[in-house]
Amino acid sequence: MKIGQLLMIALFAIFTGNAFAVSIVYTGLKCQNATDANDPTPLEIPVQSRFEVVEDVGSGLFRLSLTGGLPRFINNNQTVCIDSDTAIGFSGIPAVDGLPQRLDAIDATGYFDGQDLVIIVNSINTDLSAGRNIFSGFTTSFVLPISNTLIFAHNPQALTFKLTKIIHNRGLVHTSGATNSITPFLETVLPIFGDTDENKHKILIPVSNIEYILE
Repeated sequence: MKIGQLLMIALFAIFTGNAFAVSIVYTGLKCQNATDANDPTPLEIPVQSRFEVVEDVGSGLFRLSLTGGLPRFINNNQTVCIDSDTAIGFSGIPAVDGLPQRLDAIDATGYFDGQDLVIIVNSINTDLSAGRNIFSGFTTSFVLPISNTLIFAHNPQALTFKLTKIIHNRGLVHTSGATNSITPFLETVLPIFGDTDENKHKILIPVSNIEYILE
């Protein structure tokens, strides 16, 4: 059996019971700008991005829980911060929760073949700006569905996972209108948010070394 396969078993499969948990962790600084994906400026606030194994589904697939957020960076720039906001996002059912609430953790899915680890995280962020004026006009909050696919290279000697790429995309859902008009509302649904290069589907390659450590 290959070393990578042995490590996959040792690091993940034996931790599927309740007695153990296994995580990979990256420690960094929280992002100054909560929502701008193009701004990696950090605050002096330490944050840990942590993926914890929740369930071994089999065939190299794992259910994970993400806390703390995800590394944020832009191409050709060494600055890195941890996005604790849009990477985890909001959830809410009006009849149960009232306004949507910011989540502390979000589910993720991982695939590990003993060499490469791929993790997919989908979140929803909102600015909670819904409202109506004194007449009949109304607007909903701006809702951003966000997808992040992280690709890691496994270092079996150091027991680390080096982040090599993030594939990032965000969309937009927004509605406005008037209750007394012939067309009562207009919906904006964009699978990719904005037409500029800055906002299009991104394939990001970190310049800085971003390594998650096994815990």
